[in-house]
Amino acid sequence: MTLTPKQKEKILQAGKIASEVKSWIKPQIKKGISLLELAEKIENKIFELKGKPAFPTNLSINEIAAHYTPYYNDDLVAQGLLKIDFGVHVDGWIADTAFSVDLENNSENKKLIEASEKALKSAIKEAERKSSLGEIGKAVQETIESYKFSPIINLTGHEMEEYELHAGLTILNIANTKKESLHKGLFAIEPFATTGSGKIYEGKPSGIYILIDSKNVRNPTAREILDFISEEYQTLPFCSRWLVKKFGTKSLFALKQLEDNGNLHQYPQLVEVSHSKVSQAENTILVDDRVIVTSE
Repeated sequence: MTLTPKQKEKILQAGKIASEVKSWIKPQIKKGISLLELAEKIENKIFELKGKPAFPTNLSINEIAAHYTPYYNDDLVAQGLLKIDFGVHVDGWIADTAFSVDLENNSENKKLIEASEKALKSAIKEAERKSSLGEIGKAVQETIESYKFSPIINLTGHEMEEYELHAGLTILNIANTKKESLHKGLFAIEPFATTGSGKIYEGKPSGIYILIDSKNVRNPTAREILDFISEEYQTLPFCSRWLVKKFGTKSLFALKQLEDNGNLHQYPQLVEVSHSKVSQAENTILVDDRVIVTSE
């Protein structure tokens, strides 16, 4: 993908905002804080810094690897091994980043966090060397296994394009036979480490949606909400909580209609198969004449 100077500028701006939000929120994450409050703090800060959330903030605890975002009336609080995964976009150009926090002063949690963070650094070093996708995956796997943990094999890093969170190449977190290296473009690298067997399954509905078809829907409220989704989020994920804030709880019925009508896809929560703890680390890299970590 060939990027213009203006597009690169927006990519770097999104990364800078993500980095600032990360530094700002980390000291505020304490055991017992409301997940709803934490998500809204992150998202409000993104707006304050002149970005927009690229997807709903994921706050996934213990065995939930990804895709838990608080509902509008959520009463869950932060505990255990918490993964904070959020994204920023500037005119559709994305920075995707994640980190994990141990809220139990637990040595195994701390080791899991270290494993995914080291794996991320190892993968970025391989990208800087122009290594193949197979070698990047091998670096992640070997780093995590050196801690006696397992990488999650069916979660991957991904290429990103304008208003598209998952595009083009996938970056496996295990050794593989892919010979190509990362071409010029924008990529999220995200290793997951677990004490379990290293696979996830699709769990409960997440309340996170993506627009897949703008075809007509009869109900006028659903049509109004569909028009808003098309304009405001385009092809980026959004959540029921955001729509309740804008339209009230009538939006929940409209979302069900839109999903049943084939306008929306709702993502499931992603859960480790043996219900074992999972850590995550993630950063966005811009591959150009050199590799730039945008969200560090």
